[in-house]
Amino acid sequence: MKKETKHIIRTLGTILFILYVLALIYFLFFSEEYGRAAMEERQYRYNLIPFVEIRRFWVYRKQLGLMAVVTNLFGNVIGFLPFGFILPVILDKMRSGWLIVLAGFGLSVTVEVIQLITKVGCFDVDDMILNTAGAALGYLLFFICDHLRRKIYGKKI
Repeated sequence: MKKETKHIIRTLGTILFILYVLALIYFLFFSEEYGRAAMEERQYRYNLIPFVEIRRFWVYRKQLGLMAVVTNLFGNVIGFLPFGFILPVILDKMRSGWLIVLAGFGLSVTVEVIQLITKVGCFDVDDMILNTAGAALGYLLFFICDHLRRKIYGKKI
């Protein structure tokens, strides 16, 4: 790949990553459509038992409705897909799947702790599981795309 092309891809990737982080911040901390309560109604909420909320959303999917299930279960995975996909594009040091999974988990823990401290949302171990799975899945997509690119265009980066 030409140096100019690589620079353009990284620049666009960086811009997309910044926009992604801003959107993530908005949806996780400010959007009223995702269960945010008024300041006077906020309280500490948390789930420390793995798979309790995932199971609850699945068992009561008919009562909760498709939108609630999709938003909670798939939204947490999809929300972290760009993290796992874009980060290795813009940073050569993040080309390891384990680093992406670890960084995705670290970001998820950070988000959950901020939600707990600010009483926005709920500190949920299940969200951390789903977010980390999303980052891993994003990296897997990057890995497949990178592998196909190398196979089609040759090994030269």
